[in-house]
Amino acid sequence: MISTVSKVTANKRKRTLQLERPDCVLVPHLSAGDTVTIGEITYKLKTPQNPELVPVKHISGTVPQTVAQHLRWIMQKDLLGQDVFLIGPPGPLRRSIAMQYLELTKREVEYVALSRDTTETDLKQRREIRSGTAFYIDQCAVRAATQGRVLVLEGLEKAERNVLPVLNNLLENREMQLEDGRFLMSAERYDKLLQEHTKEELDSWKIVRVSEDFRVIALGLPVPKYKGNPLDPPLRSRFQARDIYYLPFKDQLELLYTAGPNVAAERVSQLLSLATTLCSQESSNLGLPDFPVDNLLAALHVLNTFPMLSSQQLIQRLYPYNSIMGKDGHAAVEGVLSRFELLDGRRHPAPSAVLHVSKSAEGRADVTLRVVDKDVTFQVPAGNKEPRPPNTNPNFICSPSHSQLTAEMMQSHMVKDICLIGAKGCGKSVIAREFAEMLGYSIEPVMLYQDMTARDLLQQRYTLPNGDTAWRPSPLVTAAIEGKLLLLDGIHRVNLGTLAVLSRLLHDRELDLYDGTKLLRWDRYQTLKEELQLSDQQLQERSIFPIHPSFRVLALAEPPVVGASTTNSSSSSRGQQWLGPELLTMFLYHSGSPLAKAEEMGLIQGLTPSVPAEAAEHLLHLAHMLRKTNDPTAQSLASSLSTRQLLRICRRLSQYPEESIMHAVNKACLSRFLPSLARASLEKSLADCSIQDAPGPAEHTRDYSCAVKDGVLTIGNVSTQVYKPNEKMKVPDVLFYDNPQGVGKNKIVDRFLHLLNRPREYLQLHRDTTVQTLTLQPSVRDGIIIYEDSPLVKAVKLGHILVIDEADKAPTNVTCILKTLVESGEMILADGRRIISAKGRPNTIVMHPDFRMIVLANRPGFPFLGNDFFGALGDIFSCHAVDNPKPQAELAMLKQYGPDVPDAILQKLVAAFGELRSMADQGTITYPYSTREVVNIVKHLQKFPGEGLANVVRNVFDFDSYNKDTREVLIEALHKHGIPIGAKPSSVTLAKELPLPEVKMTGYWTINQGGNARRKLLCPTETHPIDIKGPVFLRVQGYPCNRQESRALSFSEEKAHWQLPMNEVNIICDVTTKDDVLYVATCNPVSLYSMKEGGETIRSMELYDVFPRTISGVWQPFVTIAPLGSPLDGQVVLHEEQSNTVLHLDMETGAVRRLIEEQSQTNCSTSSCLQGGHKMCRDFAHKNWLLFYKQDGNQLEVLDVLEGRVHSISLLINLKSVFLVAEDRWLLLESNTNKKFLLTKPMHTAAEDPAVSHSQHSRLEQLPNENLSAALDQKIVSPNRILADTGSFARIVVGFPDLMSPNEVYSFKRPVDLSVLKSSDSGAHMFLRGGLRSSPAKQDNCVGLLVANQVVRALPPSKVPLKEVYPKDVTPPMTAAYLEVTDLNSKKVKYIPVPRSRTVSPYTSWLSKVSESDVLIAALGSGGVVTVDMGGYVRLWETGLDNLQRSLMEWRNMIGAEDGRPVQITIQRDSGQDVTAPKHGKVDPSNAPHIGGNQWAGGTGGRDTAGLGGKGGPYRLDAGHKVYQVSQAEKDAVPEEVHRAAREMAEKAFKERLKEIDMSEYDAATYERFSNSVRRQVQSLRIILDSLQAKGKERQWLKNQALGELDDAKIIDGLTGEKAIYKRRGELDPELGSPQQKPKRLRVLADVSGSMYRFNGVDGRLERSMEAVCMVMEALENYEHKIKYDIVGHSGDGYDIELVRADQVPKNNKQRLKVLKVQVHTGINPFIITNSNLQLTVLSRSPSPPSPCRPSSRSWQRKRPTSTSWWC
Repeated sequence: MISTVSKVTANKRKRTLQLERPDCVLVPHLSAGDTVTIGEITYKLKTPQNPELVPVKHISGTVPQTVAQHLRWIMQKDLLGQDVFLIGPPGPLRRSIAMQYLELTKREVEYVALSRDTTETDLKQRREIRSGTAFYIDQCAVRAATQGRVLVLEGLEKAERNVLPVLNNLLENREMQLEDGRFLMSAERYDKLLQEHTKEELDSWKIVRVSEDFRVIALGLPVPKYKGNPLDPPLRSRFQARDIYYLPFKDQLELLYTAGPNVAAERVSQLLSLATTLCSQESSNLGLPDFPVDNLLAALHVLNTFPMLSSQQLIQRLYPYNSIMGKDGHAAVEGVLSRFELLDGRRHPAPSAVLHVSKSAEGRADVTLRVVDKDVTFQVPAGNKEPRPPNTNPNFICSPSHSQLTAEMMQSHMVKDICLIGAKGCGKSVIAREFAEMLGYSIEPVMLYQDMTARDLLQQRYTLPNGDTAWRPSPLVTAAIEGKLLLLDGIHRVNLGTLAVLSRLLHDRELDLYDGTKLLRWDRYQTLKEELQLSDQQLQERSIFPIHPSFRVLALAEPPVVGASTTNSSSSSRGQQWLGPELLTMFLYHSGSPLAKAEEMGLIQGLTPSVPAEAAEHLLHLAHMLRKTNDPTAQSLASSLSTRQLLRICRRLSQYPEESIMHAVNKACLSRFLPSLARASLEKSLADCSIQDAPGPAEHTRDYSCAVKDGVLTIGNVSTQVYKPNEKMKVPDVLFYDNPQGVGKNKIVDRFLHLLNRPREYLQLHRDTTVQTLTLQPSVRDGIIIYEDSPLVKAVKLGHILVIDEADKAPTNVTCILKTLVESGEMILADGRRIISAKGRPNTIVMHPDFRMIVLANRPGFPFLGNDFFGALGDIFSCHAVDNPKPQAELAMLKQYGPDVPDAILQKLVAAFGELRSMADQGTITYPYSTREVVNIVKHLQKFPGEGLANVVRNVFDFDSYNKDTREVLIEALHKHGIPIGAKPSSVTLAKELPLPEVKMTGYWTINQGGNARRKLLCPTETHPIDIKGPVFLRVQGYPCNRQESRALSFSEEKAHWQLPMNEVNIICDVTTKDDVLYVATCNPVSLYSMKEGGETIRSMELYDVFPRTISGVWQPFVTIAPLGSPLDGQVVLHEEQSNTVLHLDMETGAVRRLIEEQSQTNCSTSSCLQGGHKMCRDFAHKNWLLFYKQDGNQLEVLDVLEGRVHSISLLINLKSVFLVAEDRWLLLESNTNKKFLLTKPMHTAAEDPAVSHSQHSRLEQLPNENLSAALDQKIVSPNRILADTGSFARIVVGFPDLMSPNEVYSFKRPVDLSVLKSSDSGAHMFLRGGLRSSPAKQDNCVGLLVANQVVRALPPSKVPLKEVYPKDVTPPMTAAYLEVTDLNSKKVKYIPVPRSRTVSPYTSWLSKVSESDVLIAALGSGGVVTVDMGGYVRLWETGLDNLQRSLMEWRNMIGAEDGRPVQITIQRDSGQDVTAPKHGKVDPSNAPHIGGNQWAGGTGGRDTAGLGGKGGPYRLDAGHKVYQVSQAEKDAVPEEVHRAAREMAEKAFKERLKEIDMSEYDAATYERFSNSVRRQVQSLRIILDSLQAKGKERQWLKNQALGELDDAKIIDGLTGEKAIYKRRGELDPELGSPQQKPKRLRVLADVSGSMYRFNGVDGRLERSMEAVCMVMEALENYEHKIKYDIVGHSGDGYDIELVRADQVPKNNKQRLKVLKVQVHTGINPFIITNSNLQLTVLSRSPSPPSPCRPSSRSWQRKRPTSTSWWC
């Protein structure tokens, strides 16, 4: 058992009740000044004005951790002043959490259960008439706002569209215009006015202050997963969402163990595993309703009393799968039952009979049941009357099945309300009556019907004789108060939206009525009475009544129609699938199975003993034969021969034995009016049962005489007494012959009017807006009718601005009255007055010249649920579209809301929401996310900076957590922008660090200054101007950069990645960066790409025309890029090495200029020109000069781009390579000898030192002094250069090149020289390259990061010590390369894997000349490096340790702190009273460590006792041992066994379905390929079709009703005593003669010509066309009554090739696949359409590589378009 304990700190004035135990809380009686702390969030309590409205006894002894987390979140939102929406599966948990919070914080509650009958008057104000005067009474929303209460709205999805937007302005701005002329104003604004005006002035202006404590808690189900109306986006955006899913597995298990101590733990676990499996996504995909997890508690109580009860029978009561599912669902559930060993129905027999019932106490009875051979006695609620012993009713024949059913009902009655399901006439009502009488209950029967409203169920409005309006409680309410058994007959008929108002009564035994009366559960009422010390009478004066503890509900229903629609419209009179997840939570279900033939015979003979046995036998034979048949016609006839009907026939036969059975059956089935087919079927069945009518000739000719004699009427042989009436004139006297005969706009407007200082009148429209509410409200005062001006009339009179909000929510036939007012300035009012624009006739209102109207409306069309106001009246207004703010403006605004929120987070939010909005515009998602939601997220982060962003965005996205497709799209979008939703703080995957070898001094570089050693060589210099050809303007194309943040689910060195828009045969040949701009060059064809590191656009320039195909296609160009500096920013020089072409490009304008030195204008067409390697040194490109040289040449060309000159330097040596070690010092390498020369600018001197090693150097750059000191582990200030070669990780030359003294060389030597290692003999590299390298690669792929003190180079996998990097049992991933990061500060080296490129050009030998590995690398201006792989995939990497640590901290902050500690609920109060001591536990004298158990004090990882790291102890007690902490995630996890069961169930059901439609798994997989591509589009289309359907079925106001809402237009009639002065919502019958509603016709035309197949490999056109056809077929499934469609193909052979006929649409995947097969094969061969057994060709899209240097025929623009643009 779970104990409830608390730690007490007592002192003189203050005591702290601190609940250290993670899942438990006690709520003492609190008072003002107390504080409640949940986790670290503290709330100060206020004294409630109406303490009877504060919820009581909702917090039980234990509060699970999950609930504590929810309560903490609600408290955060409460402190932020935000309204919340608790969304989750059906059941009482959401409401319970809301009430627990309100009880904890001592808040008054106004509760309203929304239904489809809820109207604006239920929320705002209702009009009543009292002694001849009509006045308004505030309803829940207004009361809550003015009194500072919390308004709890339950069931938002039940309310019809356009009803709830009446609350929009109250939610957003805390403002509302009331019908009685008052205006609710936010506390902040009201208090500001109060500084300038007196309270009396404000009262005279009818301004009412909305309390700052007013909050709204909405409770709803996610639609579309569950049935209901989707939320209107403007309403949804005003709430912060929280997904309240079922409690975690472990928490549930604890609760269930407590409820059933006598039940084996394994059995409890099996039951919960089953429930969890049936709530899984796989179960939902199979169409199974959610298991009612909350009812398991009640079931465990039954099982605790009856441990011998079968689990399977118990599950049938919770989840009557036999009744609600077809064959597939049935098999799936039974599969899960057997998986968890719960198929024990045969092993455990059910209780057989009720033996004895006796009254034990007031409202209780002892019942004894016979279970097998054991008698069990238990207590149940009972009525006030004396119980009647079982089997003593002469009118009730008890069959064995009835006896068993009654016994089972007794078990369920012990814990919960019951629903009895049975076919029509099977005896449900009789059993219910017998059940009630056994327990001494009085029955209160309520007959339910289809059009019943929530008001009919609870309270009806009526008129007193003097014309006053009053409320009359319904039988349901009186039954609840008096403790009767409420019989709800026919719950299958009522709309679910209406029945939902009962869910709180059934779950919590609480009810709020329309007149303000509250019914409370008995124990809560008693607690309230004791706490407030009030008498019953005082509470009843406050309209609070107790619900009698004996009150129970017994519902009767017919079985759901398996496979029928779940809608409850009048058209579906054949029955519907009414039993969904919501109703499952309300009752325990029992099925009254049809009686066996023998039982039915016993029943008939018992009740009609004189019926001829043979006749009864024949009748039963017929009835059972019709019931068993599969023929739907015969089954419909069987319903006419129910048990009730058979009894009626038998009673007649017993009185008139001569009557023919056939005649009686024909009469019962009304065979005279049956269709011919049904009549023929009945006659055949009668003949089969030997029931024949062989009348003699006299039968038809017999005359029936009719006579009245001595007050007795006799017709034929039947006689009866004649009635004697009092009013004879009402008896008719006729001549008779004996022959047959349904974005911040407000803020902008408010600001605008504030700036203009213009007063406004505010009018909010809604679905129920009438012409009267727009113009004049009729009212009655002292019997005289007067008209009160609406805000519109007031604005016209006084010249105010009229703001009409939510104009699209009102019916357009109402808003159209504004047309004449706007156009001509005229309008006639109901009281005869007229608004005119200029003075004139009497009885007029002259429109004030300052009167203006501002109308606010949402845009027309889906997903906004309004009417098309713009279409109807848009042309009479000046229209302005208010769009979401631009990203920069939104960012600036968010900074004001969250000045302390990091900019990086704000930028991520702006980017993510911007993308989501564009997706909504494109139709990928249906909900248009507004700025309001981002603002709420930022407010939360500002107030609670410790909360992770990934957690806080749930406030908005939990609304979509039950829609799998939308959820996937959202998570993808959030991950793309680096919001790590779903990531764990521990998901860090940084590369392993290995130690660097020690640094050693390996020699000196000396510069020979001695004049005798070698003569100084002077080099002659010449200067020439450049000849510039051009400019030619080429197109610079912009592509969207689909940048994805890489740290979405785990943290690694990779920051972001994106794909360049290049075709797959192109080759990357150079990458470089300048500041934050990245340049990439390709060479097949030659192109240049540029993009900003964090930008949204990739700019591309194709240079194919500048480098045409020369020398017969053998030429393989290689280009390098040099970005120029100021003032030439954004311009680059591009150099092609073979032809020595130098181009100057401007990426802004597209200008291309060719730079040619005047001397070298020779025509370079010979092959020798193309052999030499011309090189460009770009180290000082940022200073706008470049150096060019030719390998093995003896000349240096220095190009000054700004001056347009070339300086040629002639050398006496042949060059191998040149390093620009400084601007005035260049290191030259001689080609044959590898000797080094230093060329210095001032003296043009050169010297060499033969003693230095002659290895090739990749980089020569200077380290900052502190990095130099860190690298060499000594304090040193000196010029230096860092270089990297194949033999070392890094070398540092100290003193070079500025000091002439010998320069020390320090090296970090490699164990093996890289040049010795083979380049790539194995692995991915070999697979992609397909050959060994013939010459050294042109790119060295090594960069130095001087600030981070790192050298980074890209190495192929074969040159990486993989055995040291990865453990033995781990296979290294397939990579393009590894980044070797040598960190000279930490003396570590690490290898970061770069993922494989997705595509690689087929020109492998050309690729191998570019780079040794599959990537090119460049340093980033922001620190870190960028890699571009050969497939054009760009990745940004962060390598610096400081940067990585900072980023990791930011990333963990975004996820949020998860310290594993439980949330504590602490209550501090001012009082000196003592509390009882908590449990401490035994103290171990030896102080040995104790882990687990529940016995020792100072243990760890256990429960209930004081200690550390476990769950459930009273307080923390450290006995000095290591703590064993159970993580919260571990506690919340669902067992793997349950996941496995869910997957197995889904697979099994899938195979069963394939077997049923005779489809192979290969075919199924083929079809899934097409279906999966369009899954999201199908979902979107179906949502739109659903909304169209809902709009078409919208209910209208029915006038002149005796019940319902008071109709304003009928007030005078009410005063005259007229009764039909109400209106109510209902479905309007079509007018006579109106045209019949027919489905819309849709024809889809698909191109099936041969070219579709022929070019599919190039651009995938046939596949896309097939996907479009698949989308249409899937989306329109089950909408055939709405849209009739056919699909035809066209090709050269015909324009009407039939694919789908309108009257034969495909019903399953196999038939749809057949259509796709026909489509593809028509494209292949138009003559084989008739063959239905075709195999679908697997379509391929891999073209052969085009010739080199030529753009691929499949260019980027022709990539696959989005699936929304598919109509071909």
